[in-house]
Amino acid sequence: MTTLTQEFSKGIIKQNPVFVQLLGMCPILAVTITATNGFGMGIASMFVLLSSNIVVSFIRNVVPPRVRIPAYILVIATFVTITDLVLNAFLPSLHAALGIFIPLIVVNCMIMGRAEGFARKNTLGRSVIDALGMGIGFTLALTILGIVRELLGAGSIFGANIMGSSFEPMALFASPPGAFIALGILLAIFNYFYRKFGVQ
Repeated sequence: MTTLTQEFSKGIIKQNPVFVQLLGMCPILAVTITATNGFGMGIASMFVLLSSNIVVSFIRNVVPPRVRIPAYILVIATFVTITDLVLNAFLPSLHAALGIFIPLIVVNCMIMGRAEGFARKNTLGRSVIDALGMGIGFTLALTILGIVRELLGAGSIFGANIMGSSFEPMALFASPPGAFIALGILLAIFNYFYRKFGVQ
């Protein structure tokens, strides 16, 4: 039986949703033009994941098996709507930047997978730990990808100019093909270190 520390860390390292499981590719590739966008989408997804895991863990013994998936989707959609409204009210610029990808959190396979594959089978405490680990891992991955793309595509990180006025931005990394290239490079780097240090 895994300890709570192992349960938490698996989402950050061994079972990282992006660098290991390759889940949620749509928002990963679409919104990570900047580090701010990547971090914002990661936090929004983590809130939905944590909230839905809590509710699913609570209702897991009362929801009939035949309506389990629709019930979980309804729970997730509720928290996505809350996230969408809060971002629109308090962070309108980030809300505009993330656009349609906020409502699409409803169909993020990472969130549905954790609800179906973990929260419905485990206690509230373990479900919270799992959601925090997976959410932090997802947020870190999106932020790292955003940093790489923003640095190479604009010479800045979180909007702060890093490379100086003489830097010639590589516009490729601000485009969709650049997202695939940057992600591929990061996957290669992480796979190298995973194998080097025996992370499985």
